[in-house]
Amino acid sequence: MPGLLRGIARTAVVAGTATAVSNRVSRRQAGRWAQQEAYPPQPTYQQAQPVYVAQPDDQGDEMDARLDQLRKLSDLKAQGVLTEEEFQQQKQRILNQ
Repeated sequence: MPGLLRGIARTAVVAGTATAVSNRVSRRQAGRWAQQEAYPPQPTYQQAQPVYVAQPDDQGDEMDARLDQLRKLSDLKAQGVLTEEEFQQQKQRILNQ
């Protein structure tokens, strides 16, 4: 019978300790939640998402400008303003820029 009482006493101590620890953890967590609601967390470096800004496509703009020049050059040749030789020279100048 003394062994049984010792086992019951040990169980009561362990259960009481577990209850006390559990209550303390619950109170601490409730306090943290209340603090978070009062003061929203500020974003930190780790939380910030990178922002990517699209860079202008210089190569695409340059190609569009060249194509526009070639179209104008072709129109001038079609109107008879430029000869075939002048057209070829100007075309090579535009393409070699």
